[in-house]
Amino acid sequence: MKIHEYQAKGLLRRYGVALLDGGAATSPAEAVAAAERIGGSIWVVKSQIHAGGRGKGRFKEQVSASAIAKAASGADVDEGSGGVRLARSLDEVRAHAESMLGDTLVTKQTGAEGRMVRTVYVEAGCDIARELYLSILLDRSNNRILFMASTAGGMDIEDVAESEPEAIKKIWVEPVVGLAAFQARQLAFQLGLEGKQVRSATKFLLAAYQAFMQTDCAMLEINPMVVTGAGEVIALDAKMSFDDNALFRQKDVVALRDEHEEDPSELEAGKWNLSYVKLDGNIGCMVNGAGLAMSTMDIIQFKGAEPANFLDVGGGAGREQVAAAFRIITADPAVKGILVNIFGGIMKCDVIAEGVIAAVKDVGLDVPLVVRLSGTNADLGKQILSESGLAITPASNLDEAADAIVRAVEGK
Repeated sequence: MKIHEYQAKGLLRRYGVALLDGGAATSPAEAVAAAERIGGSIWVVKSQIHAGGRGKGRFKEQVSASAIAKAASGADVDEGSGGVRLARSLDEVRAHAESMLGDTLVTKQTGAEGRMVRTVYVEAGCDIARELYLSILLDRSNNRILFMASTAGGMDIEDVAESEPEAIKKIWVEPVVGLAAFQARQLAFQLGLEGKQVRSATKFLLAAYQAFMQTDCAMLEINPMVVTGAGEVIALDAKMSFDDNALFRQKDVVALRDEHEEDPSELEAGKWNLSYVKLDGNIGCMVNGAGLAMSTMDIIQFKGAEPANFLDVGGGAGREQVAAAFRIITADPAVKGILVNIFGGIMKCDVIAEGVIAAVKDVGLDVPLVVRLSGTNADLGKQILSESGLAITPASNLDEAADAIVRAVEGK
């Protein structure tokens, strides 16, 4: 689960992470009121969407199609203004908010379709002396929390990691002890900080670690983490994502969910406890078990096609869940064929068959459907499908099933 920048900063502030003053707004009037409350003579107005690259992004209603295409590719463009803008007067705050709210922002991470801006964040201006990068995440290779930092803040960290791997500084946290102060100081020294900056960075890193752990965060990224002219280290931006399996104990985090920013199909799948991820292909997949689902997607690609989704119905799904899974797949207009691949263990193949039939009768079947059943009650499941009168192509193994669905989609 992801949240917006202004929401992440609200959480970080609870744990003492140094931040600038700011306020969220859903209307130009609220944006101006936030700027007046903050005070000063310079502010930054930021579009709030679940995607990076907002500064380089472009709004669909304000620029040409060529500029939108460049923004979607991550290229710099000169036309128009991005999703992060400087304001030197209250009138400029109002104007920026008016032009952003309700428009669709396209960035490298949104793709050409972009995301509609429903909220802006007005933040105080900052005297920036240096820009740094910081992220905290789980390193699964050694089961430790990893702090990853760089002096190349404000840049695409993936490019930095590829071109200058030595610029990425890393420290690992011992799970029992937690982040030690000496480790925070060590990282600060590696970033070239000194004197007051080291003290400020140490406090900042310790607070960020507490926020990460206490909220069951999966990743915390601060880019840029800046050093001010006064030597203070603060978070100028913040992205947080959370472990879905821990949300049951993070009610405050769940309350921050913005369903407008999530794929409707993935939301619907979540209601049925289905593991679903939309992909870019045209062959829908319904499988039980994550490993089998990955193998199914792999063989579809091996046969020269592309899967339209990852969908794991799990080992204990009932007829209603199977029917819901089928409806989710068929609701995707990109799907030109469906492959159901079930190995019955705890999951019974006859339950799958009944769920598929119920869903087909409910939503119809306008694309080819290939079903491979193996394991518990497989013969019964095949009998149920064969007696349904539906246009279902059976397959005895995965290779045969993949061949059948790819040929059907290609019209062969």
